[in-house]
Amino acid sequence: MTDAGLMTGQEGQMIDDAGLWCEVGPAVSPRRAALFLDRDGVIVTDTHYLCRVEDMRVIAGAAAAIARCKALQIPVVVVTNQAGIGRGYYDWSAFHAVQDALKAALAVEGAHLDGVLACAYHAEGRAPLRVGNHPWRKPNPGMIVEAARRMQLDLPRSWIVGDRSHDLAAGAAARLTGGTLIEGDAQERQAAAKLASARFIVDTASDLSAAVAALLDRRQFEDRGRF
Repeated sequence: MTDAGLMTGQEGQMIDDAGLWCEVGPAVSPRRAALFLDRDGVIVTDTHYLCRVEDMRVIAGAAAAIARCKALQIPVVVVTNQAGIGRGYYDWSAFHAVQDALKAALAVEGAHLDGVLACAYHAEGRAPLRVGNHPWRKPNPGMIVEAARRMQLDLPRSWIVGDRSHDLAAGAAARLTGGTLIEGDAQERQAAAKLASARFIVDTASDLSAAVAALLDRRQFEDRGRF
């Protein structure tokens, strides 16, 4: 891994791009529905530009929720904007270190992430990362679409959980079934509610554990065509 942005995934694919990170494993099986997650504020505490391992804290219940998905062979994929890299506050090496610490913390509870995609491009970033409205940066769906392409995921049956309305907007743009907003102030809740339509469900939950419990209770990720 280099600060220049040369990224290799677990399956050996590479993106030669200073502003993009893509680390994905092989599909559990073709055409699986996936759970997409924002990272900060959903899996780990949002410290506002998390870049130090010592500041990384897994939110209570998050690892167990991801482990529940693993037991059911539901792919779990993180899609995260990393404006702090774009702004020059930290680099990909710091991001990688935090991800390694997160991986270790999740493993303690039998959980793991099947994919991690990140976008550092930002309209107020430093060159060469000063790019407005990059296709990968949420609310655009680029990270979700790329993960689906590499992992053969079934997007119309997939779901996203985030703590900002732009997380859900990315899911709607990718034509997922729906999304769950975690916590969120009144403005975020109102913005998320506006995304609801006949094609996109909007839910709310107190945390990732509650969101996953609700999704599994209603068998969101099952391929009902097989039964």
